[in-house]
Amino acid sequence: MAIKRSSQAGSIKQILKRCSSLGKKKNMNGCYYTDDGLPQDVPKGHFPVYVGPNRTRYIVPISWLDYSEFQTLLRLAEEEFGFDHDMGITLPCDEVFFRSLISMFR
Repeated sequence: MAIKRSSQAGSIKQILKRCSSLGKKKNMNGCYYTDDGLPQDVPKGHFPVYVGPNRTRYIVPISWLDYSEFQTLLRLAEEEFGFDHDMGITLPCDEVFFRSLISMFR
């Protein structure tokens, strides 16, 4: 089930606030955070995720929350890793799968 547009902003805020590294203003690994809690290099309307064993960082648009496949990845991430850690949202899949999945979103 896709997230309705009216609740999309609220849903992403909940996800980002539950991820401790995005909910605090701090310097981690040389990255400064804005007042919104996002790293400065993340454009408005996007958020970072980490994928694969090397935790490759991807900046993804909030609009991807409309896709049930991406929502499933977020639910799996919460079950496997939780959102209360310093790394950010880590998705439980390898990079090949993730790139294949996001190619369908474009």
